[in-house]
Formats: sequence, C-alpha cells, structure tokens
Amino acid sequence: MAVWPSASRIIVEALGLTLPGASSIPAMDAAHTRMATDCGARIVAMVSEDLKPSCILTAGSFDNAMAVQMALGGSTNAAIHVIALARRAGIALTLERLDAVARRVPVIANLFPCGDRLMEDFHYAGGLPALMQVIRDELATAEMTVNGRTIGQNIESAITLDAQVIRPLSDPVSSAGALAALQGNLAPQGAVIKPCAASSNLMQHKGRALVFDSPPKMLAAMADEALDCDENTVLVLRNAGPVGAPGMPELGNLPIPKKLLKAGVRDMLRLSDARMSGTHFGTCVLHISPESAWGGTLALVQTGDVIELDVAARRLHLHVGDAELAQRRAAWTLPTRFYPPVPRTAGP
Repeated sequence: MAVWPSASRIIVEALGLTLPGASSIPAMDAAHTRMATDCGARIVAMVSEDLKPSCILTAGSFDNAMAVQMALGGSTNAAIHVIALARRAGIALTLERLDAVARRVPVIANLFPCGDRLMEDFHYAGGLPALMQVIRDELATAEMTVNGRTIGQNIESAITLDAQVIRPLSDPVSSAGALAALQGNLAPQGAVIKPCAASSNLMQHKGRALVFDSPPKMLAAMADEALDCDENTVLVLRNAGPVGAPGMPELGNLPIPKKLLKAGVRDMLRLSDARMSGTHFGTCVLHISPESAWGGTLALVQTGDVIELDVAARRLHLHVGDAELAQRRAAWTLPTRFYPPVPRTAGP
C-alpha cells in the first residue's frame, strides 16, 4: 500500500478528468476493477457526447485543483505540474497564485508527512470527494467533469467517515500551509518549500552554505565524518534541475551528514534546483529557478556564503553583494558536461 498517490493523480481528479474517487483506491482493493470497468464504459459515452478535455479544463477547474492540493498537503511537484497543465490548456497560472491559495486553504488531510496517517486511511475516510465537500466554499462547483456532472453534483452526497483523517476546517492538521513560493536574489524566478512538512525552528534561518556541484559529490561528502558542517549549515546542491541533471531527478531531499545524524540532528535547511517526493519530510527548498545549469544565482553560490530563509516573508536571500555576484557571473562558465550548450541569451 503506497503512502501517497502522486500529486498528479489527485490534481487530475480535482480537475474533473477522472471519475470521482478514482485517485485514492488502495492497491489491492476490488474497487480498482470496478473503477476500470466504469472508466471503460464512460470513455465510450464521452465520445458520443463529444465531451473533450477542452470542455472540462477551465480557470475554475484549476482553482479547484489548487485548493485540493493545499488541503491535501500535497507534493511540491504540483508547482510545476499544475502550472504546466494550465498553460497547455491556455490558462494563465502563476506560482504567486498557488502561494495565495496556500495561504488561504489549510492542510486538513491528516496524511504523512504533514500528518500521521496513510492514503488507505484517507480513502476509507471518504477520499477526495469528502475532502472537497469540507472545502466546498473554496471550490468552483459548477465546473464540468468527465462523468457529465459538475463538481458540485459529484460531491453533494460525500461525507467524512473519519474526522481524524479528514479534519474540519476548524481543526486543521497544519496552518503552516502545503506550499510557500519564495523569491529573492537566490531565486529570482521563484522556489518552493512545503512548510507543513518542515521544521518550525528552520522557517526563519540564516546559515553558512556548504555547496555541492553534483549528486555523487554530495553523497560522498555525506559519509565523511570530518565534513566541515553543523546543524546550522545550509546544504546546497546544484546541477540537479531539468537541464543540469538532466531531467530533474528526485534529489531535493538531501541527506543529513553522517556525523550530524550520529549527534541526533534530523533536519537541516537544504536547497537545490531538484525536486522531491510528497512523502519526504524536511526543510527543503526546491525548484530554485533559474536553475544553476541555466546560469541562475544558484550557480554562483560558494561554500561559506551566508544564506537566509524567511518563509513568512517568502524570502530566500544570498548575503553576497551585487558587485561580487556580478564578478562571479562574469567568471562563470557552463560546466563542460552539459551538451548542447545552453543558449546564454535565454538565461537570466
């Protein structure tokens, strides 16, 4: 039984592109077979009805997807998934808009890592229809779905069967939010963090950077018990984004150095242009943009630089002066392993 379905499946159901309740069925539940049969019958009917995705994907349906993502405490990967889907549908959607929804909609699904339950519990507590009923006032209920009914009609009879799993708005799992969009000189085009899965004592933090240029170098250093770091150090991994890795592998949850693990440290501020799974816990800033291989500020950070995070202020700042950064940029060259070269005119 998986701890967590992908953010994509939850978003797809909230968008109205799957039958109600499809996204959280446990792996071995017979409802999978029934759902597959229902889906087969429904897709045939949709053809005759000429009901296409373009009829379903509206600004309102994306509002629904964002609200559900935040209430569920879903993965930070939604920051790229839902924006990409919206733009393919011709709908303007920004990271700032996601952040605004996250500020408004609390996490009410008691699911790891923000809570202590599993997706199996969520399904049997009523699943996504029940969660959407709780946040109904945040939804565009008139949006069409693949079954030919509106979101409002689909969730009309949904009820929460376990209020410890799907909490009421008056008793959220976390008011810290499922996502915070950060800005600053280290992330001119944005970065994201999952506050509900992070350590509260690190939500405002300033520390010395320890920089790694590749995942292999980082992993080798983590095992070095003489590594120059402490619990206040800010771990930085670059060249792990879509261009740099390439492909943006799941490396955003940087490991804690072995010597600090032995000392009892369980979380540190960690920054990268990579991504991480929704199941991971930790104070990890992800998707820093522009990524380092594109010449973003992340490429210019040096070990020993001071980095400051202030989640409440949505700020990620590198304490290095503009003149010094300009000198570093002038000396920066694209790592030779990246081929073909990134067009410099397209970078920052």
